[in-house]
Amino acid sequence: MGSIIETLNNLLDQEAKDLTQAAKYERTEARQGYRAGHYDRNLTTTSGNVTLKVPKLKGIPFVPYALFREMEDNIPGSFLDKPAWQKVQHEFQINSA
Repeated sequence: MGSIIETLNNLLDQEAKDLTQAAKYERTEARQGYRAGHYDRNLTTTSGNVTLKVPKLKGIPFVPYALFREMEDNIPGSFLDKPAWQKVQHEFQINSA
């Protein structure tokens, strides 16, 4: 199970790196946002439940593709027609409740 968690966390980190255009603690002219820690997210896989460390970003919206795909399977069709920022708000409200 450790390798599944490591692989998924690495994918999330890479996605955040690509979005910010900088690695953790890296200072560049091209940087688009800043990391602000992470939050834990439980994900159910065929191998069982895993807890991922999802990067939090400041200055740019970040909805991890891998986690968003999982949400699509559990959400009514009309939700999928909303703009991305409304989807992020909806996800935040679900997790905050």
